Amino acid sequence: MFFALMNNGSGNNTPKHYLLLFLAFVIPFSYSCTNPGKDPESLAAKNDSIDSILRKPPSSFKDTVSIGFPAAVFYNTDKRQSEKFIETNGKKVFESIQHDCFYQMKYSREVLNKYYPGVRLTELTNARYLQFKKADSEYTIIDLNNYELCGMFIFDGHKAPLLVDMTNVDTQLGFYFSNR
Repeated sequence: MFFALMNNGSGNNTPKHYLLLFLAFVIPFSYSCTNPGKDPESLAAKNDSIDSILRKPPSSFKDTVSIGFPAAVFYNTDKRQSEKFIETNGKKVFESIQHDCFYQMKYSREVLNKYYPGVRLTELTNARYLQFKKADSEYTIIDLNNYELCGMFIFDGHKAPLLVDMTNVDTQLGFYFSNR
């Protein structure tokens, strides 16, 4: 069609020919952009199943650890949680997540030790709940089943505990510990 429109034999291309050429390319292109060929409901269902696969299995422990002092609490999965996660998602996915956690936690510890030496570091694997007791006798309880496989909470003894994005630990520690 393209070559037929371009070579009409007379050598004179009229505006009508350019219009037909334009429409020959624009209409199929615009249709492909507005109709990707995938049902939005099937895409949503696919994304939902991916999210549900990567969820952390429930803890096999019911213990509560109480924190009543400035602390950074690093948590990780217990052995049974790790095994269940591997069964569902595969060993490579689990190892990749644990690799990231290891280096993020290592860097976070270094930052805490260097800039916040008064903050105690606490490591958890065999507890499900964290109870943070504030100086005014209020407390916050956190169920670790509702969080990622591993992570870090910080607590200054006065404000509510904060789940830290360890890839941005420098900034978050600075904001949290400086604003009382």
